[in-house]
Amino acid sequence: MKNMTLSNIASACNGRLYSDKDCIRKEVSGVVIDSRLVQKDFLFIATKGKTVDGHSYIDSAFKSGALAVICEQAPQNPAGPYILVDNSLQALKDIAKWYRSQLNIKVVGITGSVGKTSTKEFISSVLATKYRVLKTEGNFNNEIGLPLTILRLQEHHEIAVLEMGISDFGEMHRLSDIARPDICVITNIGQCHLENLGSREGILKAKSEIFDFLDSNGTICLNGDDDMLATIKEVKGIKPIKFGLLKDGPFAENDVYASNIISKGLFGTSCSIHISENGCEDIINAEIGIPGEHMILNALAAATVGRLLNVTPDAIAEGIKAVKPISGRSNIIRTKKWTVLDDCYNANPVSMKAAIDLLALANTRKVAILGDMFELGENELALHAGVGSYAAKADIDLLICIGKLSRSLFEAADKELGQHATSGKKLAYFETREEFLDKYASLINEGDTILVKASHGMGFDKIVSILIESGK
Repeated sequence: MKNMTLSNIASACNGRLYSDKDCIRKEVSGVVIDSRLVQKDFLFIATKGKTVDGHSYIDSAFKSGALAVICEQAPQNPAGPYILVDNSLQALKDIAKWYRSQLNIKVVGITGSVGKTSTKEFISSVLATKYRVLKTEGNFNNEIGLPLTILRLQEHHEIAVLEMGISDFGEMHRLSDIARPDICVITNIGQCHLENLGSREGILKAKSEIFDFLDSNGTICLNGDDDMLATIKEVKGIKPIKFGLLKDGPFAENDVYASNIISKGLFGTSCSIHISENGCEDIINAEIGIPGEHMILNALAAATVGRLLNVTPDAIAEGIKAVKPISGRSNIIRTKKWTVLDDCYNANPVSMKAAIDLLALANTRKVAILGDMFELGENELALHAGVGSYAAKADIDLLICIGKLSRSLFEAADKELGQHATSGKKLAYFETREEFLDKYASLINEGDTILVKASHGMGFDKIVSILIESGK
């Protein structure tokens, strides 16, 4: 890793290095906090978690080939060099920040209430047609995951596409300080983390901290169809590039937009993407393999970033077409008996409604299995009720609500359906996932399309697994 010598690492994290002279100029080849991932010449950072203390694994890290370790307390009889620090997690962030400064690469930072991961997948796929790209894997988007992602960068990488997630004020400021993004992308301002951020205005303020360390030559890309993002006219003298479904959007004129939108149901969407640059317009004929109108916005964001980084229109189309769904996020799983829409990684009111709209595209009997949404603050019951009313009016056949908070979702749907008694829709409620699993076989029919969505903490991936197994 470029310039990642033990002496430089110790200096970056204000640590005290204990090593012989022969080792202080050696470069580490990787950085991990999980001792099971240690390889030859890696740096192992021993962190203290709620249940596991990494200091207990220092010996095994050295046995696996670690060049050195970072720790908060001196190990007994260390088998190699170590750097003593006050706080290992802070050291991780400090080292990542310093390492980022050593690399001559472009960084694309992505945040927003909904769609960060999908947008990251679209952008990285488009950029990978021209560049060697490193992207955030899994949910490594917080103050631990983002530094670890940056520390996966090698000199051959040309671009990093980093997802940046937060739940409170100040977090994005710290993430931006580490990542130093050259291009900032914000997908939308929804209703996530209202418990800490209070309101959509609070969410906008917190997400906008991504601009705190944007270079004066940087670029900002915003969803112009979002009413809150449309209020951002200029940041540090930088005028944002707006993308949206229409040129004349509901809140702003978009620089990048779509036309000729043709839905292919659960098989995706085709559209023409318009990008104007220096008075000339490129039109990209895009095939988006993941269904849902919101995926068009993700593709528009990717096309915007692609053109900024000189990817050709044909390559942008190729990158968009190559994107595949990932587990837990609009992932369509076809079994012999039914089709499962696995969207159970996370949930908030905006993404819930988008998932319901996606389900409505199916040409079969449609079943929505919806669960609790967490971190919505004091209005959580009203927000669940709003989703219930929306679901009751949507083109679905059976709505199943699971969880204590989803009682409000169920009651709102029941009230809505009571006003339209001839709708023919069915409704069911279960307080726990286990109660539902005891009865699910009597509720679901062969040939159904089944949406499964809730916040990650509800453990609805178990429902998905059982549906897949029983559908074989």
